[in-house]
Amino acid sequence: MKECNLKFAGNYYIIRIVSVIVMVWSTWFPASAQMAKDKCSFFGNIIASSVPSSFATYWNQVTPENSGKWGSVEKTRDNMQWNDLDIAYNYAKNNGFPFKQHNFVWGQQQPQWITTLTQNEQKEEVEEWIRLYGEKYPETAFIDVVNEPLHAPPSYKEALGGNGTTGWDWVVWTFEKARYYCPNAKLILNEYGVLNSNSATDNYIYIINILKDRGLIDGIGEQGHGFEYADTSTLHANLNKLAATGLPVYLSEYDVNVVNDEEQLAICQKQIPLFWTHPSVQGITLWGYIQGQIWKTNAYRLYVK
Repeated sequence: MKECNLKFAGNYYIIRIVSVIVMVWSTWFPASAQMAKDKCSFFGNIIASSVPSSFATYWNQVTPENSGKWGSVEKTRDNMQWNDLDIAYNYAKNNGFPFKQHNFVWGQQQPQWITTLTQNEQKEEVEEWIRLYGEKYPETAFIDVVNEPLHAPPSYKEALGGNGTTGWDWVVWTFEKARYYCPNAKLILNEYGVLNSNSATDNYIYIINILKDRGLIDGIGEQGHGFEYADTSTLHANLNKLAATGLPVYLSEYDVNVVNDEEQLAICQKQIPLFWTHPSVQGITLWGYIQGQIWKTNAYRLYVK
């Protein structure tokens, strides 16, 4: 996608915090301009079990909030529940928005029954999950293949190779299967608490380079949770470290969980342009925007009638 016609102007029905987005962006870009001309960038958000009527007014990329997680799709073994994921995927496809699957393997929100199986059965089930997803959603643009490897490895990681010779063989195996069954998607490793920590950034890059050396990774995902009081110079320096890998960076799950409007605005004015204008950042995805329909209580960007 070469252009992002993001619509941050117009007669919106906005009650509270849309001024954050409008003010941040109007400082840097003309309203309703082609904000990403000649740059493969997007500014997206999440869709849960239904599509907000205002979604396309503000966003041009879709990530499912929970419906793409294995524990949501296959709560009961071999009983796949795709309905909510269909809603998000089809909406993105019908509107020409890139769709990112979130996620394949993670230490949370995975099927409870996986822990009762043998390691061979666990491995077979993970591969089946990835295969079935690839068959059903072949036009997926991006996939968070492994989520939070540093913080939340899955209980079944030994079944996928454990640490192995690389220290991260289970991650390598998962990316190999994703590459095979989802050949059209860009494969991403996703993690939180990286840019605000020098050591976490270095540890993350170690895994990234293992995947990069094998041609298995297409982009770096960095969750934007918990950056409210991060040092801007630290964020920028570590963003440059990620960029030095030569891979595009995607800021995923961004939110600013601050109750005070002016304080939230000030944080956004510092951080969003830092990420958006960085040459290696090719997309930003917020983690919700409607009050009462968001993971972090005070992190909603827009409160729409």
